[in-house]
Amino acid sequence: MASTAPAIVPKVAQDHEALLASPDPKLAANKRLVYDMYRIVLQAGLADRAGEFIREDYVQHNPNAGQGLAGVQEYVRSTRPEREIRDKLDLPLIHLMAEGDYVMTSFVRPEKDQNGQTYYATWFDLYRIADGKIAEHWDPMLKSDPRIDPNDKRLPAEDGR
Repeated sequence: MASTAPAIVPKVAQDHEALLASPDPKLAANKRLVYDMYRIVLQAGLADRAGEFIREDYVQHNPNAGQGLAGVQEYVRSTRPEREIRDKLDLPLIHLMAEGDYVMTSFVRPEKDQNGQTYYATWFDLYRIADGKIAEHWDPMLKSDPRIDPNDKRLPAEDGR
């Protein structure tokens, strides 16, 4: 019988501005749009500002969140408090990639196993951009997964946050 070793925690990006850079202005703008949506809407919990980033007819493929801009706003309001807007994401961002009208993010996601031990998985989100706003979203969320505040999935910070 083969033994399994714990997954290695992926290296978290320290320089988010470097991830946002691109020689293609459209790709840089798309990455900035998604990054700022994370900072302002998902991290800071400011559901009322979601319309700055997300289209009214937004298509959601996460089975635990509603459709359209209103669905995003309801999800955010029901899963997290409002917080201050920070200049940088606190979430453990591994990478941010853009190609054409798509932006993909990957994050380290700490989880607990059946024995209460922490292990680390990688979470991916894919966004489609149309007319300068987020039009569609995919992630690996299952219907059986609880509705979460992704801010609860931060890695312990050296500064105690």
